[in-house]
Formats: sequence, C-alpha cells, structure tokens
Amino acid sequence: MISMPDTLPNDPDLLKQMLLQMQSRVSVLQEENILLRQRLFGRKSEQSVDPQSPQLAMFNEAEGLAAEAPAEGGEETVAPESVKKRGKRKPLPAELPRVEIVHELPEHELTCDCGCRKQAIGEETSEQLEIIPMQIRVIRHIRKVYACKGCESAPVTADKPAQLIEKSMASPSVLAMLLTTKYADGLPLHRFEKVLKRHGVEIPKQTLARWVMQCGDHLQPLVNLLRDRLLESPVIHCDETRLQVLKEPDRDPGSQSWMWVQTGGPPEHPVILFDYTSSRAQEVPQRLLEGYGGYLMTDDYAGYNAIAAQDGVERLGCWAHARRKFIEAQKAQPKGKTGRADMALSLINKLYGIERDCKELDEVSRLQARKLKSEPVLQKLKAWLDKAHPQVTPQSALGKAVGYLASNWSKLIRYTEGGHLPIDNNPAERAIRPFVIGRKNWLFSDTPRGAQASALIYSLIETAKANGQEPYAWLRHVMERLPLAASAEDYEALLPWRCGPVAY
Repeated sequence: MISMPDTLPNDPDLLKQMLLQMQSRVSVLQEENILLRQRLFGRKSEQSVDPQSPQLAMFNEAEGLAAEAPAEGGEETVAPESVKKRGKRKPLPAELPRVEIVHELPEHELTCDCGCRKQAIGEETSEQLEIIPMQIRVIRHIRKVYACKGCESAPVTADKPAQLIEKSMASPSVLAMLLTTKYADGLPLHRFEKVLKRHGVEIPKQTLARWVMQCGDHLQPLVNLLRDRLLESPVIHCDETRLQVLKEPDRDPGSQSWMWVQTGGPPEHPVILFDYTSSRAQEVPQRLLEGYGGYLMTDDYAGYNAIAAQDGVERLGCWAHARRKFIEAQKAQPKGKTGRADMALSLINKLYGIERDCKELDEVSRLQARKLKSEPVLQKLKAWLDKAHPQVTPQSALGKAVGYLASNWSKLIRYTEGGHLPIDNNPAERAIRPFVIGRKNWLFSDTPRGAQASALIYSLIETAKANGQEPYAWLRHVMERLPLAASAEDYEALLPWRCGPVAY
C-alpha cells in the first residue's frame, strides 16, 4: 500500500519530490499488476502472437490440433482464404520395417467382357502405419546340470549370460523400458506399475524404484566418461532448476533442492549432464567443473561467479535472458504505444537475425560476419543503453531490463570474440526441459539417492538422444553388454557415438 503522511511539508520543492516518488511507485505497481495478469492469463511464448487467437486448452487438444494436421491423402486441397492450408503429409521413415500385402482382383473379375484374361500392367502403392502393443513374455533360463557316471566328481552346471541385476526377474529389455518410460516419457513409477498390471504382471512400484537405483549404480562409469568428454569442450552451457526431495537428512520436506545441467562436448558428439545437489551455492559449479578451461555460458546467477573467476575460464552472457526482460517491459507498456523497450528489442532482434543468417557458415566466416554486421548493431545498442540507463526508474520493468543489460554488457558482447561462441544459453534451457516436463508428472523425489539416480539416467538418455540414438534401443544395447564390461575400453564402446545406430 501507499501511505500518506499525517502532515504535508510546507516546502514546495519537498512536496514536489514526494509527489514524484508517489507517482513513480504507482507506475511500478501498475506495471507489476499488468505483468502478473500476463503471467496468469497470457501466453507464455516470447514470440509475437495474434492477440485474437485463443490459447489451446488442455481438453480440446485433439480438436484444436486436428485442424492443423496434414490432409490424409497427402495432397493440397482448395480452401477458403480464411482457412489455413494444410501441408503435404510426410512419408513414413524409410528405416521402419515393411510388410507388403498384395491386393489382386478376385478370379471372377480377371476375365474381360471380350473373353480375354486381364494382365497386371502396374500397381498403386500406399502406406499405413501399424503399431503393435507392448508384448510381455517370460524368458526361462534352463541350465543343464552334468555329472560323470564313471566317478564321483562334482556335478557341473551350465553357465547363463551375466545379468545387470543378478537374481532379478528384470531382463535388459525390462530395465530399458522402465528407464525410458520414466525419464524419456515422464511416466511416474506408479503409472508404469498400472501398465504392467494391465498386461497381467504385478510388480510393486517399490521394486521398480529399486531397479532404477541399481541401474544408476551400474551406469555410473558411463557418466564418468561423459564428464571427461564434457570438460574437454571449448564452451560449456550451464543452468539449474528446482527439485523437491522429501527425505533430505536434516532438512524440511518442503525445502528446495536443485538439478543442474551442463551441455557441451564436440559438435559431432554432444554431451548433456545432470547433477543433483541440495544446495545452489557457488561451490557446486566449482566442483562440477573442476579443472575446466574455456568459455562458460550461463545466466547472471551469482553462483557462477567463483568458477568464472578462475584462471582459464571466460564467462559469456545470455542474450535470450536480456531479450526476455525487454519483452516483459514491452508487455508493461500501454497498449498500442511504442516505447523504449521496442527500440531495444528491435536492435536485439537484429543481432538474432544475423545469427540466423550465419547459422550454416563455418566458424571463420561466422566470426567475420559478426565483426562486420553484429558489432555495429552492438555499438548502437550501447549508445542507446548509455542514454536510457540514467533516465529510467530502476524498479520498473524497463528499469530492470536496462539494469540487466548494463550490468552484464561485458559478458553479453563476448560472443563476438569467436565464431564458435554462442549468443545465448538456449542449449542448456532446451536440455533441462525434459526434466522440467517430467517433474510436472512425478512432482518430487523421495530420497537423495533416488534424485542422484535420476540425474545420472537423465544424463545418459538426453546424451543418447542428442547423438541420434533411440533411448530404449540404446539402453537395451547397454544393459545387455554392461555386465561383460571389464576395462575402460569396454565402457567407451558403449557410449552413444561409439556403438553406431542401434535398432530393436
């Protein structure tokens, strides 16, 4: 609330100053109200949208999306100008197995009216997708026992293949499916328990959870190798998000813990790593990136300051975060009015336009384009910033955007130092999105050990996806061979880019 003093001062200058402060406070409160309503009821996308277009509601998803789907025949159709034309249907992937069903005329139609027999002169082909529901079966391992009738030597039992979890009913395919449904598809364990029950198999979620954590223990060497590869990267992206763990020692169940993500690796072999911690302190990125030398792309969270201050580490700023704040300021402007936020966004969007044009260029050509095109835009933006900074209210949405830009300017412009440097931290934000989506389904982790196992398995699945592997097929491949791994070379051979395309 804005409170009025009991008595007003007699000094006109002091009274004028008080009124200006109250007007500024009222303006800030009005902006906060506009932005709050926008967050509650508006679109979440940063892209400009048609304000008359209604949001797609959860329960009419099928109806809403059906209108956007390609026509079943795969052909363009004439439609009114007010109706969006449907595109051509994409062909089904060539690598999928095909089952051919040949349709011929019945025998009584093969005789022509003239009495001759009709001959096949061609064929028409169409394809239809078929899905075979999940099949569950039992593999019985029968180990023959041998003994010698001529003497009393001890019987010998035939060996069976080594298992990832010995004396468990879970085969590699079951473990791969369990991890895929939970971490790639965001299906909580209690729902997977119901899926199995529909197929006549009752496995309690407690058993499923134990299998997940045991898998995490066995898969740890692969993640260690991925971290080694990550720390060799010239650029690493970092981000973090909240996670609730119920049974943290000496902590309230409602306390917030954190899931960290780091992305990097060579362009042809990307690496995505997740790590769980109960703290967001600066010691965490120092530990995760110990020994790293190169560029570090983050937002402006102060927890990265310590690692960025180390010799050999150069910190980059994220233009997506800067742009986002000006978009907030733009939303707070009066409707139909053009303001300072629009001027800043126009220049920032030019920087992104240059990056889109340079996307397919090599690093040398991209650096030249940045020097020739991006740096002049940055100079204009800096001149605008120096002029606007002292003129805006720091507490307003525009003031916060301008303040962010000013305090991070030296980090934001560093991407023009090299053609391989990124303009923003979007790769890390995209990498962490599957975890955020999964969290909406399972809400929390029960124990720190379970959270650590989740971080490890997310790391493997997201890295596999980034390297073109289908998660279930690759995990099954790994689960079958991991019990036989005895050396670093054996584990190296299981990494997503080493084992080649895996099919099932």
